[in-house]
Amino acid sequence: MSTSTETAVAAASEFDRDTAVTLREPGVYDADLSAGWTIIHAVNGGYLLALLGRALGDHLPHPDPFTISAHYLTPSVPGPAVIRTETVRTGRTLSTGQASLFQYAEDGTEVERIRVLASYGDLDALPDDVRTSAAPPAMAAIENCFSAADNPAPRIPGSSAIADRLDLRLDPACVGWAVGAPSGKGEMRAWFGLADGREPDPLSLLLAVDALPPTSFELGLKGWTPTVELTTHVRCRPAPGPLRVSITTRNLAGGFLEEDAEVWDSANRLVAQSRQLARAPRD
Repeated sequence: MSTSTETAVAAASEFDRDTAVTLREPGVYDADLSAGWTIIHAVNGGYLLALLGRALGDHLPHPDPFTISAHYLTPSVPGPAVIRTETVRTGRTLSTGQASLFQYAEDGTEVERIRVLASYGDLDALPDDVRTSAAPPAMAAIENCFSAADNPAPRIPGSSAIADRLDLRLDPACVGWAVGAPSGKGEMRAWFGLADGREPDPLSLLLAVDALPPTSFELGLKGWTPTVELTTHVRCRPAPGPLRVSITTRNLAGGFLEEDAEVWDSANRLVAQSRQLARAPRD
C-alpha cells in the first residue's frame, strides 16, 4: 500500500480502516479482522461481506457490487486473514469474480472461513427508470426509536462489540425481546447508520443487511444466529443520511430460518435487498 493510500485510510472512518485490504501480490490481499465487529465471539457476517466486497472491488475492473452471494463455512475470529480473489468473467457492463477468506489454525494451516461469488458493475451508469410496487417500511420516527444507550438497552445477550460501531435506532414495535416480551412476529426494523457519522455507500449496504439483531429474538429465541448463506443485491448508490432497514422471517423449521431484508435510503429509494439462511439459536 502506498504512503498516500495509507494516509487516506488512516483519515477515513473506523469502518473503512477495519475493512482495509493490502495487496500482497496479484489476486492476494492481507487483512486484519477487527474485534470491534464481533457478536459474542464471532466476527459479524455483514462486516466480512464488506471486507471481501472491498477486495473484489479492487480486483475487478468494475467498481460496485451488484450482487454478492456468500457461504459462511467456519466462524471467523479477530486477527490476520488472507483473501484470494479470482476473475471469472469480464464483460462490458458487468464483471464476475470470486473470493475466499482464510485464517490460520494453531498448527499454521489455512482454514477457509467464507467464500463469495459476485458480479460488479457501475451504479452511476444505471438508467433512472424505476417501476416498483415496493414501499418503505412503516417505522416510528427516528427520535422515537430505541438506541443501545436507552434503558432497557436492546443489546444482543453476551458480548456485542459491533453495537458500539453502529448507530442503530430500533422501532419500538420490534424491541419486545429486550424487555422479555417478544412479539412472536419475526420482524426487526431500525434506522441504521455508522456511529462515527460516515455516510452510506455500496460497501456499507453489505454491512447493513446483517447488522440488526436477529429476527429470532422477536420469536422468543435467544443466542447467536449464525449465517449459513447470504445473498445481497445492491440496487443503487444510497443518498446521504440514515438508512431504514426492515428484516422479516416467515418460516423457522428444522433448526433454520430465512431472513429477508430491505434497505431504504433517505430519498425513499430501495437501495439494497438480501436473503440469508441462518441457523436458529440453540438453547
